[in-house]
Parts: sequence; C-alpha cells; structure tokens
Amino acid sequence: MYHDPVLLNESIAFLQLKPESLVVDVTFGGGGHSAAILKELGDKGRLFAFDQDADARKNAEQAPFQGAENFHFIQSNFRHLKRQLRALGIVPGSIDGLLADLGVSSYQFDTPDRGFSYRFDAPLDMRMDAEGEGGADFVLNTYSADSLQNILSIYGEVRNARTLAQAIVKQRDQHPFKTTGDLVAICDTWYMGDRLRYLSQVFQALRMEVNEEVSVLEDLLREAMEVLKPGGRLVVISYHSIEDRLVKNFLKSGNAQGELDKDFYGNIHRPFKLITKKAVTASEEEIKRNPRARSAKLRTGEKT
Repeated sequence: MYHDPVLLNESIAFLQLKPESLVVDVTFGGGGHSAAILKELGDKGRLFAFDQDADARKNAEQAPFQGAENFHFIQSNFRHLKRQLRALGIVPGSIDGLLADLGVSSYQFDTPDRGFSYRFDAPLDMRMDAEGEGGADFVLNTYSADSLQNILSIYGEVRNARTLAQAIVKQRDQHPFKTTGDLVAICDTWYMGDRLRYLSQVFQALRMEVNEEVSVLEDLLREAMEVLKPGGRLVVISYHSIEDRLVKNFLKSGNAQGELDKDFYGNIHRPFKLITKKAVTASEEEIKRNPRARSAKLRTGEKT
C-alpha cells in the first residue's frame, strides 16, 4: 500500500485552488494528494501529475483518475518539469499551484526487491526509477573511501562515517556488495548508538546518492519558480533537515544557498512571499494515524 497522504488538508488549503486552476503534483505516488486536488477542479482546471516510478502509473489508471479529461499523468523525473509541461503546451508562468511531497513512499519501502529497506534481504537497488542507472550496489562497490565518507556523513549524518567507509572498501575487494543483507552485516559490525537508527541513516544516505535527491530538488525548485504564475503557490513537504533547509533557503532567496539578491541600492529581490514563516508540522492525531508524518515539514511560498 502507498502511504496515506501527509498533511493533506493543509496542502490543499495552502494551494488555494480554484475550479479553473492549473496544478502540478510532482510526486503522484499513490495519488492521495492528487485525488484531493482533482476534487477542487472544474472542467476548465487541469492537474498534471509526475512520477518516475512505473508502479505509480498503475495508480493513475484507477479511479478517480481513469477517464478524467482534466488529469494528465507524466512518467518522468520532476527535474524535467518545464520541458514536460511545454510538451503538453503549458508555457512557463501559467501554473497556479505546485505540490511536492518528497521522500520515499511506504509502498517503495515495503516492496522488498526495491532494496530501500533494511528489513528485507534483497538486491541493493534503491532506484526510484527502476530503469535508471547504477543502484546502491554500484555506489558501494565503486566509490572511493573518501566519497563514501562524504555521502554517509552529509546525507546520513553517520557518526563514524570514515570508519564505515574504509570497512566497506576493504570488504568489497573480497566480497562485493550485492544485497541489503550484505550492507546490514557490515553495519552490524561497526554501528554506533541505536542500531535501527544507524541502519536508517546509512540506507538514507545511499538512497539520496543513488537518486541524486539534493540536485534533483534544486532543479525542481528552479523550474517551479519559472512555471508558476505571479501569485502561484509552491507547497513542499520534506522529511529531513537537508531537504527542509534547501526549501527554506529557496523560498527566502530564490537559491539553495539562501544568498539574498540585492540591487545597486541594496533593495532585496524576493521571488517568493513566505506564506509559512515557520514549517507546518502534523498534528498528534495525524501522527498516531500515520507515523510517517512525524518528521514531515511543510513550507509554502507565493511567487511575487
């Protein structure tokens, strides 16, 4: 099962949809957010849903999407947002609202052969696009110790990243990494602190590298700024500090670094008006119903 849509009511409220709105959901998944968006649209409105996972397409072929003339599913990485919309005749500066619910779905975590979870012994894959290049096995078996250390430290905040990276390089010379079980075994030798938290950090770091999640998010935010019309809303739900910081910086300054753009006279150019001064988080009731919502942070900006 795909996860319940996180912060659903809040997302829809911040999008401020009208019956004639042109809307993009760049993370279709199980279609939970898209189904709610579709209810807000009339015959003149249109919803464009992106997902690179072939399994998500199956959901797009079910009710309420099947046969909906104002719904368009696009099987593509959302970093190609502008190009894919242009192919459908949607020019930059015409989108009223864009929603991104980042991270990995419960369905992907719970499908053993995708390799996202340490709970199953499965091929070391972790690709969100199953037809894409190099999975986690490629990263572990070919990257240098320094590169692995950086990935584990930056993306996973693994405390002994250097030690684990060196151990991985030493082991792969005799026994290349093929399964999630291989990775769990070496983590069990070197983990620090809580074992499950350590495994989560390592798997997260590799998944982010395999799917280029940071650079893909940067591409999305830049293209979102171009496709949105003035007054259009950008709503982003993130699940860890790297994503949230990037989104926060971009809404504040129009770039991932958070560097303010000033003119000759010192006036600051702000591409977005902040609708959420602080990140919106899930209620205790939602967290009890859907534990995945615990780490979710929602931020919204309105294009100026």
